[in-house]
Amino acid sequence: MNLSGLDWSIVGIYFAVTLAFGLWASRSAGKNVQEFFLSGRNMPWWLLGVSMVATTFSADTPNLVTGFVREGGVAKNWNWWAFLLTGMMTVFIYAKLWRRAHILTDIEFYELRYSGWAAAFLRGFRALYLGLIFNVLVMGAVSLAAIKFGSIMLGWPGWQTLLIAGSITLLYSAFGGLRAVIVTDFIQFVFAMAGSIWAAIYLLGLEEVGGLSNLLAQPVVQEKLHMLPDLSNPDMWVPLLLVPLAVQWWASYYPGAEPGGGGYIAQRMFSAKDEKHAIGATLLFNVAHYALRPWPWILVALASLVVFPEIKDIHSAFPSLSESKLGHDIAYPAMLTRLPSGLLGLVAASLIAAFMSTMSTQVNLGASYLVNDFYQRFIKPDATEKQLVLAGRLFTALSMVLGIGLGLMLTNATQAFNLLLLLGAGTGMMYILRWFWWRINAYTEIIAMVASLIIAAYFTFFHDKTGFLPLEDWQKIVIGAILTTLTWVISVFFTPETDHSRLIEFYRRIKPGGPGWDKVIAEAHEKGIDIHKEPGQLPLEFACMFIGCITVYSTLFATGYWIYGRTGMALFGTALAAGGSYFLFRVWGKLRTQKAESIS
Repeated sequence: MNLSGLDWSIVGIYFAVTLAFGLWASRSAGKNVQEFFLSGRNMPWWLLGVSMVATTFSADTPNLVTGFVREGGVAKNWNWWAFLLTGMMTVFIYAKLWRRAHILTDIEFYELRYSGWAAAFLRGFRALYLGLIFNVLVMGAVSLAAIKFGSIMLGWPGWQTLLIAGSITLLYSAFGGLRAVIVTDFIQFVFAMAGSIWAAIYLLGLEEVGGLSNLLAQPVVQEKLHMLPDLSNPDMWVPLLLVPLAVQWWASYYPGAEPGGGGYIAQRMFSAKDEKHAIGATLLFNVAHYALRPWPWILVALASLVVFPEIKDIHSAFPSLSESKLGHDIAYPAMLTRLPSGLLGLVAASLIAAFMSTMSTQVNLGASYLVNDFYQRFIKPDATEKQLVLAGRLFTALSMVLGIGLGLMLTNATQAFNLLLLLGAGTGMMYILRWFWWRINAYTEIIAMVASLIIAAYFTFFHDKTGFLPLEDWQKIVIGAILTTLTWVISVFFTPETDHSRLIEFYRRIKPGGPGWDKVIAEAHEKGIDIHKEPGQLPLEFACMFIGCITVYSTLFATGYWIYGRTGMALFGTALAAGGSYFLFRVWGKLRTQKAESIS
């Protein structure tokens, strides 16, 4: 297909506006690493929350959701909806703890919490692993979606799409640091949401679709509408509902939904003005990410079942598309080709925006690991602020090149999604408990990490070839999580304890609640160290987590039922969401936090 002059003008205006705002925000980024990687720790909650949402709205997200709906119906989205539990735990329990740590990256946490050579090794290794492997894998998946989008909508080969969008992203990210990323995220989010909503409304009116009522009446669509899997069929509800809610949310380390917080979510919390702003930002992110955003994509996915019932129908419509890139996820950009001039340009710009927002965050995050936790920590401890900022810009460019290169090699978004889940399966509970149980140590984390990598490598590259007990992807995740969890739990009792002076300092700074630090506090008292046990608010925080999940899921379901025309269920969901919102509003002021930088 060919974009009109109007479409290209809209895309060009988007590029110009994004670049202008990104470079404008870069004025203070070169002062020091605090400015470059954390925008001076002075960002408001609403801007940080929108930035988190924009980052998770990558070019591959609508494709992934479309693939889920076409393959397993709306209910298959529980593969990622279940991560709301992780998100709400971060909001009400971990957000204030991360902000209180006053560190530059979540990897720096290792030498705040642990001691000795093992802590140093863990920090350096994780910096390289997350900065050069895990982070690049995420960018590769995002780049893959940009390739598919560019091939179908823009008529560009993959390398051209990535070269143009990647170059502009790299320019403002390398010069402007996180401040430029956050400011442009806001613009990109507006473009992305406007484009997805408007596109869904138009596509429902296509002659083949015949409007929302006609779409919902189609037999091929009706079997995909259920928001819960068939509870009478264990082959459906076990992998789609039970495993995500019972295991996956706490066991897997997934970008944007790390158990206990982490990654770019932690980076945004470090950048907040204070703990209240960190909590508010993560709450806004979880509400928007899970409750407000999915339905335009789901509607387009359902409409695609009428327009392109089979993959072969997509291939027939786009014969020039490489077969290696062909899959159900390609139906989303295929549907967008039906948009009229003008709207097509807006949607094209919105998907480019989604790609750029995610890539800019990932390259900045990866560079922060490589600069703060590897280069400065192990290579050049006496580096000046100017040298560190320069290193940050160079690592930003390196991350971009590697991520784009991987995107040219991948074939589908689901492939990357499953690999990411499997890589971190079993480590999640450790990341949750390490804040509240003194006995977890650096050796525990090393053992968990190695076990997870070995198990993931076995299931990914060897198990299927052996012919021994064929397993589904969800079974591999569950088995991997159980084996890794058992390994690190056993290791806790056979590995050296963290130096107790380090544990005492950690407790004094972070002040976590619960009984897991009683031994450390008692030992501090015996040594005459002035330390008192914080009463904590874990019962209230867990209650807020539970009510928060009910509120967001009720909003998600109510929206779906209003769309489906099921008024009774829609009213019930709306009332439940309103009640949960009222509860959270009333208890908000009771959540104890401390003002910025009051570390003692």
